[in-house]
Amino acid sequence: MITSVCRGRGGVRVVVALWIGVAMTLGGCVNRDPYVTSSGEVMSGEWRIARQLDRVTGAQLPSAGIIALASNTYEDYPKPSLMQLTCFDGKPLVRFAFGWKIGADVNTTLGYRFDDKPGRDNIDGVRFMQDERMVVIEETPAVVRFVNDLRGARVLYLRIRSITQGRTTAEYKLDGSEPAIQAAFADCPLPAPAPSANAIQKRTS
Repeated sequence: MITSVCRGRGGVRVVVALWIGVAMTLGGCVNRDPYVTSSGEVMSGEWRIARQLDRVTGAQLPSAGIIALASNTYEDYPKPSLMQLTCFDGKPLVRFAFGWKIGADVNTTLGYRFDDKPGRDNIDGVRFMQDERMVVIEETPAVVRFVNDLRGARVLYLRIRSITQGRTTAEYKLDGSEPAIQAAFADCPLPAPAPSANAIQKRTS
């Protein structure tokens, strides 16, 4: 315990150094709150499903993620990227995070393709975050389309095009996706997709 205050600039530096030393010592003995770590995660194929407990709500954290290497026009080597399914503020969300800037709303587009299904380019309902390293599919209809394409698929190919940050691509292996979808959206169930024109015609014929 420090019982006296040292005078002068040198004394202040000594006190600060002592407190930093105490903080570092305590930090080495105290574990982080499990809520902010990967503690309790379980695997479903390639997916990591969160099992942390939110001590505010008492509920489990609704989240599932998958990691893949991503490439960029201006980067010499691929780096890990994250795709995450989750509920945020009561709404379903798909988040992609990268180790470099991928672009901003005003000059960047996102497209994707699952397996051999038709690709979706320049999709709506997307927001590029302020740090330009993350993009979210946040409008519920766009999330529903994405998840419906995801179900049963083996591979997702993601492509981002930016006027200022070049092209970014990633390919995610999707084995084990159904338990991940169920866990991630347990607190914000996705609405049923609108019936296709063919399905409506069959019911009315």
